[in-house]
Amino acid sequence: MTGPGTADLYDEHEESLQSCDTQLRQYGARASFAGTVVTIRCHEDNAMVKAVLAEPGEGRVLVVDGGGSVHTALMGDMIGASAVRNGWAGVVINGAVRDVALLGGLDLGIKALGSNPRKSSKIGAGERDVVVTFGGATFTPGAHLVSDDDGVVVLPG
Repeated sequence: MTGPGTADLYDEHEESLQSCDTQLRQYGARASFAGTVVTIRCHEDNAMVKAVLAEPGEGRVLVVDGGGSVHTALMGDMIGASAVRNGWAGVVINGAVRDVALLGGLDLGIKALGSNPRKSSKIGAGERDVVVTFGGATFTPGAHLVSDDDGVVVLPG
């Protein structure tokens, strides 16, 4: 990622910047990433996550609101590898991932609440391209997200 980090962006924009309070962990090899936001809201079902990350990413960032559940993983190594192949910059998940050792080797920004080896359901339940909010930040499709070791911010429109 080139450009200012999240702390510098906060100093520049202050309270007009959306800063996510949720303490997400880094899982991918790309610690800093940025891109245009695409959103999904789903609960313990990763079929939509898999489908979206199989599309051309064009340097975008998928934000997944899994409702904060760490009961099942919403992304693992196979879906992560698909995201890399398709040109996604990163994935931010308000939920869990699995295959952590393998995710760490992917050239992809990955932030999530935690990990769980349990598979999710694959019914396809969820919503795409909706405004999602977690950690005091609102993620709107088309907004610009920046993530680094300090956190996740959404730039004002």
